[in-house]
Amino acid sequence: MNSSARRPLLFLDVDGPLIPFGATSRQLPGGYPTYPAQPGWCGVDANPLLDRLDPALGPRLIAQGCELVWATTWMDEANECVGPRIGLPQLPVALSPEPPDEVEHHGLHWKTRSLLDWAAGRPFVWLDDEITDADRAWVATHHPEPALLHRVDAATGLTAADFAAVEAWLRTARLRFSGAE
Repeated sequence: MNSSARRPLLFLDVDGPLIPFGATSRQLPGGYPTYPAQPGWCGVDANPLLDRLDPALGPRLIAQGCELVWATTWMDEANECVGPRIGLPQLPVALSPEPPDEVEHHGLHWKTRSLLDWAAGRPFVWLDDEITDADRAWVATHHPEPALLHRVDAATGLTAADFAAVEAWLRTARLRFSGAE
């Protein structure tokens, strides 16, 4: 298998990881930073939470060296409204069905099975604010390659600590992929 086919995927959620919400005044005493909207980004009546998108996140995500994929209910709107604000190119969208009945999935996040199907046996990172131990256990049992399911604190969104965790995992995973264990 060539190296590009082995390049890890990075599944990216929007609400929580990229658009933080829910922080208390103690957690963010100065409130959320906001960034001025640029003309043409989702119109004048765009979701006001889009102003919380940090334009520095796009370059940091690209620098991970993964194939970036949207894993969000924003679907194609992530390419229209989110990506341009943070400097991401058009990304594929992991098409997830509407959230299924919880009983049917035994506590798994409704995205979990769809993302494993999308990964098709490739290593991946999944950044989301709703990942649980049930998802991690299911992926460990049903996915043949390494996977990092990293829960991002929705109150703060992606932080330096989150990127450090992803980068550490990627360093270890790349050693494994190259056979240099």
